[in-house]
Amino acid sequence: MNPRISIAIIAHNEEDTASRALESAAWADEIIFVDCGSTDRTAALAAAHPKVRLFSRENSLAVYINKQFAADQASGDWIFILDADEEISPALRDEILGSAASERNDAYEMPRKNFYFGRWLRHGGKYPDTQLRLFRKGKAKFLPLPVHEKLEAAGATGLLLNPLLHYPYRSALDIPRKLGFYAEALSENYIRSGRDPRFIFTRPFTRFISAYLLKLGFLDGAAGLKTALLDFLVIFVSILRFREKTAAAKK
Repeated sequence: MNPRISIAIIAHNEEDTASRALESAAWADEIIFVDCGSTDRTAALAAAHPKVRLFSRENSLAVYINKQFAADQASGDWIFILDADEEISPALRDEILGSAASERNDAYEMPRKNFYFGRWLRHGGKYPDTQLRLFRKGKAKFLPLPVHEKLEAAGATGLLLNPLLHYPYRSALDIPRKLGFYAEALSENYIRSGRDPRFIFTRPFTRFISAYLLKLGFLDGAAGLKTALLDFLVIFVSILRFREKTAAAKK
């Protein structure tokens, strides 16, 4: 008997990307979809899908909380964590099904292709961008990290060859919403970790130099430059927010 597979998705105002994610997950036995306070049509799109079990939660800067909630609702033998701006290709789907049936490991990592502004980025630290996303129920949990949440497996971990597809920025119109979210989350992380505002002010510049020059981001052409500048901007704005909050706390 083939194992049951659940796919868990959380989303906040992702009506432009959720349909593609849901379509790529339609082969699963169930889709756990957690809508995090969306004000657009995200929840309605999910509710219309025949495989979806829909839940509603408040949006949180600590994304791992809602992702863990989604995983905990899954009834499948195996769980795959999918972001609303990602896509499972047919080749990856087949590899997931085969690996889950083989019983060789308790969890699986895979490479991820990041498409920024319509181009797959091969450099700048954006590939292979290995992700742990598939695991046997009860064999992985999210670490309590405020930014860039991460799964930790408790058991043997294998590697899938076919990549997950990721579309974080399709155009400049995607920048304002995500910039605000990540800058706010990073600023809170700086506060909790007790960072010195004077020291971290160099971080945007070192990040740009690392991604664009040292990690050869310039080989990805205009998309590589725009992505390196975007990373610079996210960190720069997060530091400005950190300094604002630090100054306000001293008054």
